[in-house]
Amino acid sequence: METTLMSSKGQVIIPKAIRTSLHWGPGTRFAVEETPAGVLLKPLNIFPPTDLKSGLGCAGYDGPAKSIDEMREGIDEELARTWRKEGRR
Repeated sequence: METTLMSSKGQVIIPKAIRTSLHWGPGTRFAVEETPAGVLLKPLNIFPPTDLKSGLGCAGYDGPAKSIDEMREGIDEELARTWRKEGRR
């Protein structure tokens, strides 16, 4: 267990090993909650919650649904076009 001190401004330093393991970088925002066991810090999501339908809506395709084979064919065609453009064989 690591320990830390509270500053005169109420600031507490979270040990680096914990910040690193939780991927908490500078600017991470937290919800602070008092619990019977102590204080709980919960990082706030950077992005608002979303669902699959609204996420796929940004893909820019407007038409009938494509099969997996049709999608793979389109990806292969685009990859081949990109490689030809870059002079790869």
